[in-house]
Amino acid sequence: MKKDSYQPDKKLSAVCGLFCPACIIFIAQGESPERRKKIAKNLKISVEDLQCDGCRAEKRFSYCDTCKLEPCAAEKGLDFCGECDEYPCGMIREFQAAMPHRIELWENNARIREVGCEKWFEEMLEHYSCPKCNTLNSAYHRACRECGDIPSCSYVDLHSDEIKSYLSNTQRESSE
Repeated sequence: MKKDSYQPDKKLSAVCGLFCPACIIFIAQGESPERRKKIAKNLKISVEDLQCDGCRAEKRFSYCDTCKLEPCAAEKGLDFCGECDEYPCGMIREFQAAMPHRIELWENNARIREVGCEKWFEEMLEHYSCPKCNTLNSAYHRACRECGDIPSCSYVDLHSDEIKSYLSNTQRESSE
């Protein structure tokens, strides 16, 4: 999908500060059947599980359905974790540290507080889009999934070392 296919939508803005349209699962549901099969195989999940309509949607990816941050924010009446008096709590610190697509959670929450969700959403569309063809990519697409340009987006450019390290460790663990 191209970045101009999206309008700001809180449903696609996770309570933790993640940007749902840049999630590999969210992106996969719009891919061709062959590409969906390949993605599912790489992730070791079924093709049927490659569906998520966003953090605040009814249909969420199985991992997101077990999220502890969303119910915590809902219980406190908050839209985003960054609004909480306890932010950043141990739960979000642990979540943030686990994977490279979560590196910018602190910056995202600060930006949402500063400019609001709608403006932040527009900035994230730019941040995760290929500068050459405007295709939206995830943090794990080192090359643009449409045109092959490297890096795929400014997020990947900024965090390429962390992403490479994580991916090589993950591949090493799965081969052991």
